[in-house]
Amino acid sequence: MSKTVAFHLQKGGVGKTTISGTLACQSALDGFRTLAIDCDPQGNLSSWFLTDPPKYELADVLQGRCFARNAIIPIEGIDNLHLLPTFGIGGTLKNYSETKLSEEPFILQDLVREIGEEYDHIVLDLSPGLGRLERSALIASDEIITPMTPEVFSLDGLEIFIDELQRLKKNMRCDVKHNKIIINSYDERIRQHRDIYSAAQSSGRFRVYRIPVDPLFRKAQEASRAPQMFKVRGRGLKAATAEAIDELDRDIWV
Repeated sequence: MSKTVAFHLQKGGVGKTTISGTLACQSALDGFRTLAIDCDPQGNLSSWFLTDPPKYELADVLQGRCFARNAIIPIEGIDNLHLLPTFGIGGTLKNYSETKLSEEPFILQDLVREIGEEYDHIVLDLSPGLGRLERSALIASDEIITPMTPEVFSLDGLEIFIDELQRLKKNMRCDVKHNKIIINSYDERIRQHRDIYSAAQSSGRFRVYRIPVDPLFRKAQEASRAPQMFKVRGRGLKAATAEAIDELDRDIWV
């Protein structure tokens, strides 16, 4: 049986796509059959790994226009990694979420269960916000992990998200796990970053991880490559970044 993990905070710009894509790659590189599902209507995860528009996308599967197996694409150069894409084709996923999804709130949960037997790990990349689409993805997950940046506003966003998630769990009668926070673009030299890290830890409710600032993420995305397999002038990810990714990978999939 597969495990499904969603990376989410309703605030934008915290690195959800970077983290979800990187950890999906790490899972596949470790030898696990891994599926990344791009649940963001902007399709940033798909744009990262695909250079050409796919024939089918997630919205086609949800609307019954094709089977999931027809839309899932193997990622070139990374054995075991597959993608169920969203390529922003005519805004079809956004249109679906605004019209039909209210009638089918458990459709992503059903989809994950349907294809789960074929994969060890499933990663959901979500857009900012807590609309119908995001809620459907959250209740389809076994675990939610919250990325945030080391800023005061991110802490405020985390508190709002915790409250909203509690209501969602009660209303939808789901028991999704939420006990991990990732502080992204962390710089130990900056006092505010250290303070935010300490504040996140002090709640005692979460295990807090740190991913350092690393420009290789952006360069790997521009090259449509996995960060773990990409180098610039012979240099890959910083040692501290690779160590953080390995730690997260070990803890998430236990």
